[in-house]
Amino acid sequence: MGFISLIPPLLAIGLAILTKNVLVSLFTGLFAGVLLLTKGNPITATTETIGEYLFPQLTDSYNAAVLVLLLFIGGFVGLIEKSGGSFALANRAVKYLNTKAKTQIAAWFGGLIIFFSDLGSPLIVGPIFEKIFDQVKLSREKLAWIIDSTASPLAVMIPFIGWGVYIMGLIRQEFDNIEAELSEFSVFLQAIPFQLYPILAVSIVPVIALTKLDFGPMAKAERRVEKTGELYWKTSRPLRYSEDADQGQPKSYSILIWLPLLTLFTTLFGLLYTYGFPFEPVPGGDFRVALSTAYLFASIVLIGLMVTLKVRSFTQAFELYSKGMQKMVFVLATLVLAWALGTVMSEMGTANYVIELLQDSLPSSFVPAVLFLVAVCISLATATSWGTFAIMIPFAIPMAFGLDAHLAVCIGAVLSGGIFGDHCSPISETTILSSTGAGCDNIDHTKTQFPYAAMNGLIALGGFVVAGITGSAYVFLIALALMIGLLVLFAQLKPKLSSS
Repeated sequence: MGFISLIPPLLAIGLAILTKNVLVSLFTGLFAGVLLLTKGNPITATTETIGEYLFPQLTDSYNAAVLVLLLFIGGFVGLIEKSGGSFALANRAVKYLNTKAKTQIAAWFGGLIIFFSDLGSPLIVGPIFEKIFDQVKLSREKLAWIIDSTASPLAVMIPFIGWGVYIMGLIRQEFDNIEAELSEFSVFLQAIPFQLYPILAVSIVPVIALTKLDFGPMAKAERRVEKTGELYWKTSRPLRYSEDADQGQPKSYSILIWLPLLTLFTTLFGLLYTYGFPFEPVPGGDFRVALSTAYLFASIVLIGLMVTLKVRSFTQAFELYSKGMQKMVFVLATLVLAWALGTVMSEMGTANYVIELLQDSLPSSFVPAVLFLVAVCISLATATSWGTFAIMIPFAIPMAFGLDAHLAVCIGAVLSGGIFGDHCSPISETTILSSTGAGCDNIDHTKTQFPYAAMNGLIALGGFVVAGITGSAYVFLIALALMIGLLVLFAQLKPKLSSS
């Protein structure tokens, strides 16, 4: 349909930037597309939006399986966030944290353990470590940066939690639209080494902790605490932790986290092994069944432990499970709207039109870098990586096929751009929650985190140029080496800059 095929995605992007509301933006873009397809009849467009584009997403067997799986994941996360197991596990390690390096590594490791919830992680790890950071004279800004670096950047690389399932759902829809006989699970795994920004964001924390190579506003914050003992700047307005995650729990046991997770992994990989994993590719349907079963068994074990140890009554535990499911409603709605919008864009030929415009002017090797930059802009403007994925993946996959670019690199570029923009935005949910969990000023957190994010973002951009040319999964090693080299360089320049 030519240029007008760009109206739905451009409208969705524009509204997302203006309203910061992903659901309204996706629905409006969807409705606009259907309105164009129905030649401007609003009544027909409304009924077809609901009957021909939204309902089929819910009745499709694949989509229904994804939505049910996300509910199982939400229920488990709701339980484990409120079980107190994470607090008990961290409290055991507190007595060994007598140096700055150990404390930072412990907070980083705590973020890795709470991999299953990017939003719960800051409010679990932050309150545990904030007093320890104060004792060893580490800034609250440093704590906020560490828990932010181990929240969404880690979650986006794991295929068996809500992030991975959501992303694979978007990928599968595009494969169906272009009739590509590929496994979304296999492609997601192939894209992990190309998630350059998330890899750098997670990896930089232990490097900084062990080498003390802080720079920029973070170095100033560290000197403030070291020399004056002041937790905040005079102009700071720290956000306080106000969740009730650790209230009403006089008892906490580390078994409440490690046994459910052990059950989860044992069930998941035990079932996958019967399908031939890791020697044979596992069909997507079998993977989702195994994952749903694993989360269900883990939740049953956790509820049993909470009741047995008298941490919660059965009624209270089941209510937590139900609330966890309810929190996934926004994710489910976003996914359904993204699927429907992707279908409309496919029917209108949006991706084909973009490919025709670019095929003579944009070399295929530069497609990942361009996708990364566009995803950064959308994520930075909308303050949501999930919405960015919903908008960008329907572009990225057809472009990768149409322009003969590396598919896994293109997907990794979109995911990296979404996380990078989210990290740099002071109004993104994870930025605010990290500030809240660490008890620091949100703007202070954004300022101190930005130089690290910007450095890693520039490295990632260069990495996508190289990966676009070579398609080599080892590009992330080059990116890591470059990151360490730049940190050493900054450390050498710091005394000279200070003296001048």
